[in-house]
Amino acid sequence: MSEKKDHWSSEAYQHSASFVPKLATKIVRWLDPQKDDVILDIGCGDGVVNLQIQEILAQGSGSIHGIDASPTMIEAATQAASKAGASKCTFEVVDALKLAQASHLQRGHFTKVFSNAALHWILGACKTDAAKQAAFFRAARDALAPGGIFAFEAGGLGNVGEIRAALLSSVARRVGLERAVEADPWFFPDEAWVTEIMEKTVGGWKVERAEREYRPTQAVEGGVEGWVRLFGAQFFEVLAEGKEREECIREVVDILEVVCKNPSGGFHLGYVRLRVLARKL
Repeated sequence: MSEKKDHWSSEAYQHSASFVPKLATKIVRWLDPQKDDVILDIGCGDGVVNLQIQEILAQGSGSIHGIDASPTMIEAATQAASKAGASKCTFEVVDALKLAQASHLQRGHFTKVFSNAALHWILGACKTDAAKQAAFFRAARDALAPGGIFAFEAGGLGNVGEIRAALLSSVARRVGLERAVEADPWFFPDEAWVTEIMEKTVGGWKVERAEREYRPTQAVEGGVEGWVRLFGAQFFEVLAEGKEREECIREVVDILEVVCKNPSGGFHLGYVRLRVLARKL
């Protein structure tokens, strides 16, 4: 079996998505890290938020362990923690959909589980398999000690709707809608879906808070094109490399630079954030 392709680059992420960890403030407040907490971060990326949380954990006996399916991002996170002397931060390559198989993370010893801007990718990777989606939430529950919390923020229903429409329509024009939909890597649920799967399908959870917030977000240094190339990469993989793929990317970017243009300057992306705070019963 061929290895799963690593679509991520820490350098590209910092160039086109540096706003992601900067806008994690609210979900970190919901997490409410304390100095002795033992935290599991699912989909930690390059570890920027982990280093922020470690400042609190450094005052006590706590720790934060970040997992991500991308070896590139884990390498960047490990190097950043080493450079910062962040002894409370550890990182490991683990696919979140295989969390249940990581026995050392299933001992119920974490006081809190955290995830920022990752679950729409994780759930999107199994968007047609409800059993796998449920298995993820079951494994997250089993990682926690009784009474522990899971605080996560992800793309919610309606997230980047204009970008998704441009991507789907431009790719579908070349390969058909069915293949374009199959290539779409995202899953954007609402509060009702999360509550249903956690409390009823999986069980052992109580969703204590859930909200969706429309949060228009200004494109950073990489602009619309940088965002599309980084986050939309999997859409374009159904197209032949070279001219066809580049023409499609250019079409998407041209459309979005009209739709997302802010008359006051720059480009705004239509982010909708879903935040959830759930407790293990």
